[in-house]
Amino acid sequence: ADYLDNGNNKMAIQQADKLLKKHKDLHCAKVLKAIGLQRTGKQDEAYALAQEVAALEPTDDNSLQALTILYREMHRPELVTKLYEAAVKKVPNSEEYHSHLFMAYARVGEYKKMQQAGMALYKIVPKNPYYFWSVMSLIMQSISAQDENLSKTMFLPLAERMVEKMVKEDKIEAEAEVELYYMILERLEKYKEALDVVRGKLGEKLTSELQSRENKCMAMYKKLCRWPECNALSRRLLLKNSDDWQFYITYFDSVFQLIDESWTPPPEEEHSLEGEVHYSIEQAVKFIEERITEESKSSRPLRGPYLAKLELIRRLRYRGCNDEYKLGDPEELMFQYFKKFGDKPCCFTDLKVFVDLLPSNQYTKFISQLLEVIPLSATAENEIALPADIKALQQHLCVVQLSRLLGIYHAMDKKQKLTVVRELMLRYRHGLEFGKSCLKTELQFSDYYCLLAVHLLLDLWLEGEETAVWQCLTFLEEGLSHSPSNAQFKLLLIRIYCRLGAFEPVAELYSSLDAKHIQHDTIGYLLTRYAESLGHYAAASQSCNFALRFFHSNQKDTSEYIIQAYKYGAFEKIPEFIAFRNRLNSSLHFAQVRTERMLLDLLLEANISSSLEESIKSMSLSPEEDDIPWKDLRDNRDLTVLFNWDPKDRDISEEHRKLSLEEETMWLRIRSLTLRLVSGLPPLSHTIQPKNSEKTAENGVSSKIDTIRSLLQQLEAAVDSGKKFLEQKIQYPVLGPPPTRMAGFFSNGSCQCQTSLFYLVSDIYELDTNGLEDSAEIQERIGNSFKSLVERLTDLFNKCKGDLIEVRDGTLKTHPNLLENLVFFVETISIALWVSSYCDSVLRPFKSNLQKKKKKKKESSVAMPPVFTHFLDYVTELQTLTSNVIDHIKGLEIILTALKLEELSFKDTLLLQEEKKFTKTVQGKVQSSYHHSVQEIGELLKKRLDTIKKLKI
Repeated sequence: ADYLDNGNNKMAIQQADKLLKKHKDLHCAKVLKAIGLQRTGKQDEAYALAQEVAALEPTDDNSLQALTILYREMHRPELVTKLYEAAVKKVPNSEEYHSHLFMAYARVGEYKKMQQAGMALYKIVPKNPYYFWSVMSLIMQSISAQDENLSKTMFLPLAERMVEKMVKEDKIEAEAEVELYYMILERLEKYKEALDVVRGKLGEKLTSELQSRENKCMAMYKKLCRWPECNALSRRLLLKNSDDWQFYITYFDSVFQLIDESWTPPPEEEHSLEGEVHYSIEQAVKFIEERITEESKSSRPLRGPYLAKLELIRRLRYRGCNDEYKLGDPEELMFQYFKKFGDKPCCFTDLKVFVDLLPSNQYTKFISQLLEVIPLSATAENEIALPADIKALQQHLCVVQLSRLLGIYHAMDKKQKLTVVRELMLRYRHGLEFGKSCLKTELQFSDYYCLLAVHLLLDLWLEGEETAVWQCLTFLEEGLSHSPSNAQFKLLLIRIYCRLGAFEPVAELYSSLDAKHIQHDTIGYLLTRYAESLGHYAAASQSCNFALRFFHSNQKDTSEYIIQAYKYGAFEKIPEFIAFRNRLNSSLHFAQVRTERMLLDLLLEANISSSLEESIKSMSLSPEEDDIPWKDLRDNRDLTVLFNWDPKDRDISEEHRKLSLEEETMWLRIRSLTLRLVSGLPPLSHTIQPKNSEKTAENGVSSKIDTIRSLLQQLEAAVDSGKKFLEQKIQYPVLGPPPTRMAGFFSNGSCQCQTSLFYLVSDIYELDTNGLEDSAEIQERIGNSFKSLVERLTDLFNKCKGDLIEVRDGTLKTHPNLLENLVFFVETISIALWVSSYCDSVLRPFKSNLQKKKKKKKESSVAMPPVFTHFLDYVTELQTLTSNVIDHIKGLEIILTALKLEELSFKDTLLLQEEKKFTKTVQGKVQSSYHHSVQEIGELLKKRLDTIKKLKI
C-alpha cells in the first residue's frame, strides 16, 4: 500500500505477487495488485482480478475499501453498490456497511434504493440523521420524477408524513431537520404551513445563517402575497440595519402593492403579524428621510439610506408622481453622494444604476460640478492638474468613468479623443507613484485610466483608424508590466490579439489568468473559439482538453459534494448540486468543445497516424447517435467578463445574447452533422451484396446509406437556416460575444465543397450496388462531380491568396480572414481525401475483377469504364492543387520571416520612447504567431499530400 501511495505502482505489483505466492487467497493483496495494474494502464487485467475477488463477496474492511478505490478509478461506481449489497447480506447488522451502501447508491443517484437503505440503517441504529437521509431521498425522487403530478401526490406527501411523525413524537433535534421540513412544505406549495413551522417552536432551531428565520418568513409572505407582513418585517429589519439593500427593495415593493390595493389597517387590532405597516407614499418618504438622519449619527458612513432615496425617486417617477413629495433633485442628491463616497471604488457602480434620472442636457454640467470638488493641483500654468493622494485619484477616476458612461467621450471627434487618451495615459503613469509598495498580486490604483484610454482607442479603430489598435496593445502590455495580475488587461489583450488573428500570445495570457473550475465553462470560449480557426492545432487540442477535463470531472466531483451534504445534513444544498451538474452537462460550450475536439482529432490523425476507421472507433462515434441535448442547451458564457463603461445603447443587450446563442447553436448543428457524416464513411466500405440478392436490407449497410442521406438533408436544412440568420447582418458590440466561424464557412465556399463531397458518397454507393455494367449515367454524374469539386477547391484556394500581414503607410494591417480560409481549406481537403479513400475502396475490387476477366478472355483490350479515368484525373488534380497550396504557404513563411518590423515608423502617433519598446514587442508577437500558424498548417498539409499519393487504383 505504501508503494501505491508513493506512485511506485510497479513495485506495488511485485510486492503483491510475493505475498500471493505465500498466501494465494489473500483478497486484499489481489485488489492492491489490481490497483497497481489499473494505474500502469493494464485496465483489462485489473478488472479481471478485481472481479475474481468481488465474486467471493468479501466482508473484510480492507478488501472492501481497496475495491471501492479501484472501482472509483475505473469510473465504475455502480460496481461498488453490488459489492456492499453482498456485504450487507452477509453482515446484516453492520452500521458501517449499511452506511457505505447508502453512499454508494448516492454516487449513482439510485434514490429509491437510498430511501430503503436509509430506513434499514435507522432500524439497526435509530439515529435521527439516518431517518432524514431516507426522507431526503424521497425528495430527490420527487425532483427527478419526470411526472410532476407523481411527485406532488406521492413522494412529497410521503416525505411530509414521515417528518410529521417525528414532530409529533418530539424527536426533531437538529436545524437540518427543520430545514428539510420547510423544504418539503415549500415544494408542496403549503406556504401557510411552512410559515407556521418557521415562526413556531421549531423555527428557533434555525440559527446557523444570519437572519435565516426572517428570510424564510419573508419568502413565504411573498408567496402568500401578504404585503402588510412583508412591509412590517422589512421595516423592522431596516431599523436594525439600515444598510441592507434587499430589505429596501421589499419595503418599496410592498408599500406600492398596498397603495394599489388601497389597503387600510384594521381599526381595533395589530396592523399585521409583524407589527406596524406603512401603506402610503408619505410614510415611505418620511421613513427614508429618518434613515438618512439616523445615518448621520452613525460611526461609519452607510450608503444604503442615500441610495434608497434615489431608488424611491425613480419609482415615483415611474408612477408619474414625483414632484409633490419634495424628495429633492436627483442631480443634487448624486452630487452630495459623490462628495460623501467619491473616494470609494464602489461609488461609480452605485451611481451607474441611477444615471437615467439625469436629463441628458445636464450631463456636461453635472460632470464639471463633480470635477470642481476634487482637490487636483497643477505644477505649471498649462499642465494637467493631478491628484495629490489616492483619495483624490479615486474621485477623479469615478468622474472619468461617469463621463464615459454618459456618452461624453463618444461624442468627441478624432482629435479630441486622442487628446483625452494622452491625458488618461499621463494620469495613469502619474498614479503609478501611489502604488510603488503594491505587491505583484495587487492592482495599481490607476489601472482604470489605462483601460479607459484603450476603450477610446478601440472606438477609433472601429471608425477605421488602423494605428489605434496597435496603440491599444501597446498600452495594455505596458499596463500589464506594472500590474501583472490585472485580469482585465489580460482579457482585453486576448480579445484584441484574436481579432487580429494572432493566437500565440493568447495561450500564455489565458494560462496566467489561472482559470479555475467553473471558469472553464464561463470564459473558456475566449480560447476555444479562436485556437483552431487561426491554425494553432496543438494549442487547440490543449485548450479543448482543459475544458473537457473539467466537464468530465464535474460528474465525479458532484457525487462527492452530495455525499458530504448528506453526512453534514446540509440537505437544502443537495438539489442545488444536482441542478449545477445538469446545467454543466447541458452546457453549450461543453457540446461545442466535444464536437470540435473530435473533428480536430480526425483532422490531425485520421489516415495519417491511424486509419479513419480506427480513429472513429476510438472515439466511439456513430452517425446514428446524437448526444447533444438540443432542447436544453444552456449558454453559460460570461459575456460581461470584460469591464466596460458604455452607455446602454452601445452596451451588450439581452437581444445580443439571444442572437449569439442562436448563432452558436446553428454553427454547432452544422459541425455536429459534419462530424456524424464523416463517421458514417467507414461502415459503408464493408461488404456489399450484389444488387439482385435478397440480403441487402439485412446486412445493415443499406440502412447506413439511409442514415447518411438523412443526415445530409439535415445538414442542408441547417445550412439554410444559417444563411437566413446571417442575412440579418448582426453587429455585436466589439467586446460582446465573438461571432462564430459560420460567415466565413459560407462565403469562402467550404460549405458548398463539403456538402457536395457527401453527395458524392451517395452516388458512389449507388455505383457500388449497381455494378459497372449498366451504370453509364451514374459514372458520368460522378465524373462531373469530380470536375466541379476540383473547381470549387481551386476557388477556395484563391480566397486564401494574399499577404497575411501587410505594411501600409508605415502601419501594419493583418488579414485574419485569409488565415481562417486556409484552415477551412485544410479541413475541406481532408474530408475530400476521406471520401476519396471510400471511392478507392469501391473501385479497387471492380478493377481487379476486370483484370481477371481480361486474363480469362486473353483479350488485350477490355474497355475500361470511364469512372476509372475520372477518378485518376481527380486524384492527380488534388495532388497538384495541394502541392500548389504547400508552395504558397512556403512563400508566406518567407515573406513573414523577411518582414522587418523595426523599420515601421509610427509617424503621426505621439509614441514616447518607452512605449516604442512595447509596440515592438506587440508587433513581434503578432508576426511570430502568424509564422507559427502558417507552419502548423503547412506541416499538416504535407502529411495530407502523402496520403493523396497512396490513392492510385
